[in-house]
Amino acid sequence: MYHPSRFARICAAAFALAALVSSPSHAHGIAGNRFFPGTLNFDDPAVADEFSITAGAVQHPDNSRNVTDRGATVSFARLLTPEVSIGFDSGFIRRDWDSARQPGATGSDLILKSRLYEDDLNETLVAASLIYGLPQTGARRLGASTSATIAPSLYVGQGLGALPEAWSWLRPLGITAGVSVAVPTSKTSDNLSYDPMTRQFNPVRTANVTTVHWGFALEYSTLYLTDRFVPGVLPKEEPLHQWVPLVEFAFDSPRGQRTRGTVNPGFAYVKDTWQVAAELVLPLTHGSTRGVGANVQVLFFLDDFLPALFGRPMLTH
Repeated sequence: MYHPSRFARICAAAFALAALVSSPSHAHGIAGNRFFPGTLNFDDPAVADEFSITAGAVQHPDNSRNVTDRGATVSFARLLTPEVSIGFDSGFIRRDWDSARQPGATGSDLILKSRLYEDDLNETLVAASLIYGLPQTGARRLGASTSATIAPSLYVGQGLGALPEAWSWLRPLGITAGVSVAVPTSKTSDNLSYDPMTRQFNPVRTANVTTVHWGFALEYSTLYLTDRFVPGVLPKEEPLHQWVPLVEFAFDSPRGQRTRGTVNPGFAYVKDTWQVAAELVLPLTHGSTRGVGANVQVLFFLDDFLPALFGRPMLTH
């Protein structure tokens, strides 16, 4: 049986490990000349004071019928030390069937995240997190798991700006990737399933399985097309105020079930205190989505947006 104190011990061990890791720190997801924008479908390697709102609409199959979800997710992260943050996220959607409409929460998470490695000259950024999915925080009528989950996660960002002159045309490209293994703490969840014939929600017991959430993004930094970029030289100012076209690929792989994935082309624009991003949601595998969906995100860098409140980490004197 799972005990909450076990999660506390895991968090304490992760925090102690993070405290031993020493590297330079930035307010945003930056390694040298490379800015890694906040991604919409999986987390990025940035460890910072952040607040974001992501909203969108997507159609997907549900019990052999298509449903449309419209909703938003709110995420907040606060630095404990320059390398470690603690965060929280929560979502809310309105699900539309042909004959019914149901609003509800999708669940909430607590997140402990640490920057593990940073190489500014080679544009490399690595972070890890431990995510605790809070039980009983999602609506049963939307099929949310009533079980807690524990998800160790790893995030990597790698830019190509350090390539030699012969490959200079590839320098604007960057890649971010993330993988998270969500392990449920109970075998089943008791939910409610909508029956369009009777227009009633009926009790149903669903199996909880370990699910691997993974994805990667190809990003094109327009800063490398300007004189702000000098090969082999670290920037005097943070590489902000730029457009970043990108394509995200996001996948869910439940154990014993078919992997579902989407491709999400879009763009991000970053200023010194905020970032805005927009992406389409297109099906990549069978059973993922139907038609074309869309997501938009507004991300605030709180240490710059509200420096009086977030000017320094909580545990820094």
